[in-house]
Order: sequence, then structure tokens, then C-alpha cells
Amino acid sequence: MKSFFTILLFLFGSGLAKHGYAQTADVKTPNRQWNAHWIGAPYDAGKDYGVYYFRKSIDLTTKPSTFIVHVSADNRYKLSVNGKLVSLGPARGDTYYWNYETIDLAPYLSTGKNTIAALVWNEAQYSPAAQISVRTGFILQGNSPIEEILNTNNTWKCIHDTGHQPIPGYFFAASKGEMVDMNHAIKGDWTAAAYDDSAWPHAVNLSEGRLKGTAWGIDWALVPSTLPAREMTYQRIPKLRAATGISVPPTFPEKKTAIIIPANTTVSLLLDQIFETNAYVTLNFSGGKDAGISLGYAESLYEKGSKGVIKGNRNDVEGKEFVGRIDSLIADGSKGQSYTTLNFRTYRYIKLFVKTKDEPLVIDDLYGTFTGYPFKRTAVFNTDNAEIKQMLDIGWRTARLNAWETYMDCPYYEQLQYIGDTRIQAMVSYYNSSDDRLARNALNQIDHSRLPEGVTASCYPSKGTQVISPFSLWYIGMLHDYWMYRGDDDFIRNKLLGERGVLDFFSKYQQADGSLKDTPYWAFVDWAGNLWGEVKGKDGSAAIYDLQLLWAYQWAAEMEAKIGMQGHAKLYDQKAAQLKATIQRKYWDPVKKLYADTKEKNGYSQHVNSLAILTGMVSDANMSAVANGILNDKSLTQCSVYFKYYLNRALVKAGLGNNYMNWLGIYRENIAMGLTTWAEYSDVNTSRSDCHAWGASPNIEFFRTVLGIDSYAPGFSKVKIEPHLGNLKTISGEIPHPNGKVAVGYALDKGKWKINISLPQKTTGMLVWKSKRYILKTGTNLFVI
Repeated sequence: MKSFFTILLFLFGSGLAKHGYAQTADVKTPNRQWNAHWIGAPYDAGKDYGVYYFRKSIDLTTKPSTFIVHVSADNRYKLSVNGKLVSLGPARGDTYYWNYETIDLAPYLSTGKNTIAALVWNEAQYSPAAQISVRTGFILQGNSPIEEILNTNNTWKCIHDTGHQPIPGYFFAASKGEMVDMNHAIKGDWTAAAYDDSAWPHAVNLSEGRLKGTAWGIDWALVPSTLPAREMTYQRIPKLRAATGISVPPTFPEKKTAIIIPANTTVSLLLDQIFETNAYVTLNFSGGKDAGISLGYAESLYEKGSKGVIKGNRNDVEGKEFVGRIDSLIADGSKGQSYTTLNFRTYRYIKLFVKTKDEPLVIDDLYGTFTGYPFKRTAVFNTDNAEIKQMLDIGWRTARLNAWETYMDCPYYEQLQYIGDTRIQAMVSYYNSSDDRLARNALNQIDHSRLPEGVTASCYPSKGTQVISPFSLWYIGMLHDYWMYRGDDDFIRNKLLGERGVLDFFSKYQQADGSLKDTPYWAFVDWAGNLWGEVKGKDGSAAIYDLQLLWAYQWAAEMEAKIGMQGHAKLYDQKAAQLKATIQRKYWDPVKKLYADTKEKNGYSQHVNSLAILTGMVSDANMSAVANGILNDKSLTQCSVYFKYYLNRALVKAGLGNNYMNWLGIYRENIAMGLTTWAEYSDVNTSRSDCHAWGASPNIEFFRTVLGIDSYAPGFSKVKIEPHLGNLKTISGEIPHPNGKVAVGYALDKGKWKINISLPQKTTGMLVWKSKRYILKTGTNLFVI
């Protein structure tokens, strides 16, 4: 069976695979009902795990200049035309916002016979937690009557590939492993026009395709995807770290090199990508009738005897053992067998295990095809400080591996779009890329997740419902972030109903003095102390929840005052004022000069005091004492790498931003331990996930804090430049802006700072330098201070 991604090898010369597959056509869906049907395999209930192939051939008298179709499936599809991959999807959503992609097939069509083929698979009970599903199905709708010749109905052919089975195995909220028996898999390149499908049965019609608003229910209410095609880039594996049972040529696996594994032999190869990646893995092999093959994937190895807990330095392989997810194959003995994972795999290390029987097996090739949301890093940071460059590169890789068709908390274990993670990830996107489509998508999806009582789900899309109630307040922060850094009042205005629903939900748990009591659902704050579960005093309240609610009221009041309803703005201002007074009375400790976690004042945290600074609770007179306590009092519950985003922002607001480089110890530990992405937990040695983008906040703060570029008006219409250079003497950089870019440069020359600031069109601002303010105009601004 020829893999779809084997076909990609032929595309690399043209550069197509480097940038993605077919471009999504920028075409509006016609304002009419679809007449294509959702189709499936005959005699199949569509509820169980399965891999299915759909085909239809058409004859064209001329090659068309355009041929636009709309495509979707449940769960996933890979669409090809005449043997070339042209689309992969659909982008994940839910049943009442079910995405379809729009593709122009014309570049892949020719005069004469043409075949359109789709691999569709449903992981059913083994599907990722983020995957919502109705049943197995596929749909393709022509954009106009000309293209409707391809509309899905029972003229299409469909066959079930019984060679594919799931491997439930190790816990993953992401995709499980696959078991493929080549003896029972469909043979030949079934995507090619020359393939004989005469023995295939016809597909069956399941239901009519319905656009959102015309569907009778909420099953597959179709909407156009707003996202571009994901990147697909050929990626070799550079290093072989260990080989057992065979001598391997020195060029393997960095270059395509055949390895012959003799009959009745057991072989194990440990391969090292050098850095963590997300990729569809392809293994090409020949012969080896009934040989067993497994591909294992791991972010890192574990110290032997640690029961899969202690990782140690990620570069080390001696004294380590492999624990990870597995795909398994059985060879059928033929030449040119090929396997590509249905979903991408996350790994730094791959373990290839082969056990042959009575025939030798030849490993023809093994490689990956990197995939990710096609972010382009347009931010620039010019410095001769190698450490800063390394941190920015690691942070950007971390952010990219956690961005696909949604933001993800981690690509290896869960692939869920959690609000707490996503707020920081979206900010990384704003500061590093001009593309905000994934952020808009996240804001839409979280809005769709709201329960009838007003609170959002903690993560969405998700086939289950988990509620971390404080994350709903961070969602309001996400809305405010987008409003401040990207603008689009209409987009945010349409989200204010959801913001009001969230605040109404919390208002039901406020006591007479405004303090929250017994915050419902999972009251997670951070993986630190007791903040990962629940913290509250004898009266059921706690400062951390009151402060988060206070901040949400402040954000909401600001948005409502400018683009919403003045009545709501006034109400939220009043609630914020009441809550500020209550927080000061209940939690302020005048002796320690810190805010306590609870009314009893028997515990303190960096978290509470950071939010106290950020919400304006701390007076100028007490600011130095609170900041000093946050930094130096080790009895405080310490922020994890996630919450350091808020901790560092608070310290900057307290006037300590010139010390930013001193706060990066956790990142230096990650680098020293051989990580190529930022770990989930502060304990790097035992961190579950090696790739969590909530730790990528330096990719914000090197620009916002060090270079000092920030927004202080909606839509970034006004720019504040307040650098914190510390010991840096020469530094410059730029970030994307809705109107172009903001560029700054600083150089210390003979005791004077030469400052160059460039603002885009229709943008003004101010420079803050040692508490003095200077007006900035559109274009170039030069200062010698």
C-alpha cells in the first residue's frame, strides 16, 4: 500500500510540500443549500474505529482554470487528486460548528481521466479528547454546477481497510497508536487514476449536507474553516544513538540508506531527531514476510529503575530506558511497502524495533514530515547575547509545536486548547507573528464552549466537559488582550454577551461584600502548593479567586465602556471597587506587608501578591515591600513556569524590569538539562511534558519588557515604549503591528543613549525613559538622552 506521504516526496522539488499542500481557495460558499450527501461505507454503523478509502473518477475534455470544492469528514480526511495530496482536515470544531475546507483542484486535474480519492478515518472510542464526532462520514460539495460532478453520493466508491486496528495502550488524551497488518491492508496506490476499483462497493448516502443555520439539528452544521492549511515539511532524522542486533551504515538515518535485517533476527535502533518535533512518520520497507515492526516515540528517555518518572538530561541515552507510544506493523513480504501515521507524532527519540521471521526485511527509508500551523516569525531581536537568542528560538519552537489547528497545551499527551495556556500562547503569537487567525479561532471556540449557566469549559474543543472555573476569567483577559493588541471592535463586541455570562455566573457565588465563596468546579490556579486543587479560608473564600474576579471586572468594564454597554461598564466598575475594598480588608497583612491567601492569614503566595500588583491593589507606599517579599520570601508558595508570566509582569509594574534577565533561572535549567522546548513543570527532572507553550512567555517579554514595546490603547493604536535594558548596551528589534511594524534600537555611546524608534502609519505613542515621557509620532523618532 503506497502511503499518501510517500507521494509527498515527489512534491518537494516544486516546493509545494515545504509550504503546505494545496492552498485553501479564498472563495465564499455560494448562498444556496448544498446538494452533496454525507457518505459512508455500506453496512457500517460508523461508530467503531476504522480506516476507509473513497474514490471517484471523472473525465474532463479540457484542463479547467479553476475547479473549487468544499470538503469535510468525520473524524479526519486526507484528500488527493491523481495521486497527489491536496488537503488535510477538517480543522477541529464541534458538531454545531463543523468545519469544511475549500480547495481549488484545478492545478492537479488534467485532460482525460481524473481520480479524486480520500482517506477517511474515525478513531471512535480511541479518538483524542479534543475530537468531537457524530459518526464516520465524508462530504465533498462543488462550488458551482460545473464542480458538482464531484458531489458526494452513492456514485462514489468506498472500501474499509481492515488492516488497520488501534493500539489503546499507554494513556494519551491525544491519538492512540496504530496496528497495521500489511497482509490485510488494501494493496496498491489506490489514490492513482490507473488503480482498478471495479471490485469496490459503492458508498451509501447518510444524510444531506447542511450549512449552519439550515440544519435540522446540530449534527454536522457546516461552516467554512477560517484557518490556512497546516505546514508540511520534509524532515530527516539526523542521528542514530544506539543499535542492537545489527551493524548500521554510517549514513543512516540522516540520508536515505537501505538496511538489510536478516531472517530470524531481532533489531533495535534508537534514533535522535536532536530537537523535539511534530511529524507524520513514514517507514518504507520491503520483504520480511510476517516480520513484526514497531515504531516508538518519546520526548525523552527515562533513567532506568525510575518507573518512568525521572528523565535527567534529555541528551543522555546511557543508563536510560525508552517509554513511549507505539505504532506496530506486520510485513506482507512484498516490495515497496509503506506506512505513514494517520496523525502526526511528537518525538525527539524514535525507537525502531524489528523481529523478522523466515525472510529478511529491508528498511528502505525512515523520515518525518513536519506539520504545524504555518506561523511565520516576523519579530526580530538583534543582540550579541547568545543566551537570549537561544531562549527565543526554544520558545518559538515550543509555541509552534503547540499550534496546529488549535492551540494545544502539549502536543505529546493531550493536544487540548486550555484557556490558561492559550492566553499566553496568543500573546506569543501577537508579539512574534502578524497572523492572528488561530487566536481568533480560539476565542470563537471558547465562546462556543459556554455552559447554559455561563461558565466556559476549561478546554475546547473536547468530547468531554471539564470546567476550571477561574479559566473563564482568563478568557475575559484573552478578549481584552486581543482588543488591545489587534483591535477589531466588532469581533470583540460580539463576544461581550459571553463575557457578561461568565461574570453573571461568578456573581452568584459572591457574598454580600463581593468576596467569592466556595468557587465551584475545579478551582485550579497553578501547579504549585495547594493552588492546583483548592485553597480557601473558613468562610469559603480566598484572595486568589477574588483577585482574578477583580481583574476580570476591570477588563470587562473597560471593554464595555468603549464598545459595549455603559450600564454594564458602570456595574462592573462598582463591583470592582467593592471587591478592591474587601480584598484590602480581608487579606492585607500590615506586619508582613503582603496579601495573605485567606482571611486567616496563615499562608502566602507569589500568585496572590503578583495579582494584587497587577490589579492596582498595592499602593505606591507599599509597592517596594510587596515586590521585595515576592522575590525574597521563600516561605511564599512559588509560581511555576506557567504563572511566572504574571509574576514577571507584576515585578515589571513594581519598577524592577531592569532585573528581568535575573528571573530566567528556570529557562537556564531547561537548557542545562538538554531540553529543546520548555517543560511543563518547574521540576525539569520529572516534568511530565517536555513541551508546554505556557512557558514561552520570554518570547513576549524580551519584546514587551526588555525592548519595552507595548500597547496602551485598543488596537495598538497607541504605542508605549518603556525599555528595561539592564546591563545591555546595544540592542534593537521589531515586532509586527496591525498597521505594519514597530522597530526600536538602543545604543550607549560615550555616556549617552542613542534611541531610534519607528512607528507605523496611523500610530502614535510615547517613550518613557527614567520616568520622563517623550511624544512619539508616526515614522522615525530619534533621541539622544
